[in-house]
Amino acid sequence: MSEGRKLKFGLFIQGAGHHTSGWRHKDAQSGSENFELIKQLAQTAERAKLDMVFLADGLITSPDASASVVARFEPITLLAALSTVTSRIGLAVTASTTYYDPFNIARLLASVDQLSQGRAAWNVVTTSSPEAAKNFSREDHPDHHLRYERAAEFVEVVKGLWDSWEQQPYIVNKETGEYIDKSKLHELNHEGTFFSVKGPLNVTQSPQGHPVIIQAGSSGPGQDLAARIGEVVFTAQQSLEDAQQFYSHLKAQLPKYGRAAEHLHIMPGLLPVIGATEKEAHEKYEYLQSFIDDSFAYDSLSERFQYDMRAYSLDEPAPDIPEADGRKSRPRLLLKLARDKGYTLRQLYKEVAGARGHRIVTGTPLQIADHIQQWFVGYAADGFNIMPPYVPGGLDEFVDGVIPELQNRGLFRTEYEGSTLREHLGLPVPVNRHTRGLHNNQK
Repeated sequence: MSEGRKLKFGLFIQGAGHHTSGWRHKDAQSGSENFELIKQLAQTAERAKLDMVFLADGLITSPDASASVVARFEPITLLAALSTVTSRIGLAVTASTTYYDPFNIARLLASVDQLSQGRAAWNVVTTSSPEAAKNFSREDHPDHHLRYERAAEFVEVVKGLWDSWEQQPYIVNKETGEYIDKSKLHELNHEGTFFSVKGPLNVTQSPQGHPVIIQAGSSGPGQDLAARIGEVVFTAQQSLEDAQQFYSHLKAQLPKYGRAAEHLHIMPGLLPVIGATEKEAHEKYEYLQSFIDDSFAYDSLSERFQYDMRAYSLDEPAPDIPEADGRKSRPRLLLKLARDKGYTLRQLYKEVAGARGHRIVTGTPLQIADHIQQWFVGYAADGFNIMPPYVPGGLDEFVDGVIPELQNRGLFRTEYEGSTLREHLGLPVPVNRHTRGLHNNQK
């Protein structure tokens, strides 16, 4: 392990728990629109000194959808609310480059970054669900490669808008009547393939310069975008070997963009099912699995693969499934999981219901810590995005059992290193493009 390297942790907040039936656990609370519960989860994560909390998003819904996603708050609004009830933990949110405009996203996230004093992060997604188009007055969802081309330009425009203001532009001199230093305000004047944006942004920079950029695509275009702009990468691998391969391949792409390996943190999703004994942990997992309703199997699998799965038997091995244009990496991951474990579609559905393709680990706090350490020291991960199967108990068990064990091993912090998310993650503050000539010694 390299000198000073420490684990990074995010809490993936899902108000009904991450297991599709986690809300049915006898000790579970639930509510994707229950702010008091979400606030409690964020504050528990902050008590544990986790790097960030993370809010996913979706632009469609259905009454037949999982309890965790059928309805939820607009996440940037929720992030702003969480900024007022936390003080140190990072605040990460998902927003689509396909169904927003750069100026809106730049302004919203810059506002949250200011409100939180430098704790915001943006999970850049291109939106995988074709159905979203019809919620935005569009007939068709853009092709996969076009969504990523748009995303690359979108992010560059947003970062340019975040550089509209140099640091400390306010003068507020009552005697001279000068309120701001106008020399520190800059127009963007971007003209590109997808966007024409004049600027400047009407929100100044936060202490961390820019919100941290997160990326979650694992396809070829997704990895290229991650290497180009990502500072944290959320991913999903089932085996140590697959995770190590992804880790080394992605980090190897950074030099072509002039980036250092330590400035991108790879954090797979991890769903821990924790018991006082190994037997108790397995019984808890089976208890959760017992609530899964097989009548949703076809709908769930069809949504995951974006292909009508009703032509296939649930009790036969997973077939070759045509690849849709919406999602690329996750269907490939699920098919590989089915092949590696010899799953039928029914068995695959039940595992997907547990963690949507992310790795499930059952065991005692010591065993969970062992797994995390193995992946960390083996360069399969820089940390993990923790996905409690039910809340708040699933998070409490991780925070009270696993985190102290990792701290005792010297693998995780006992106090925050600073006040901004960039300080937590050890990421540099971006140099404003308009002052870059004054900082030739910085990258």
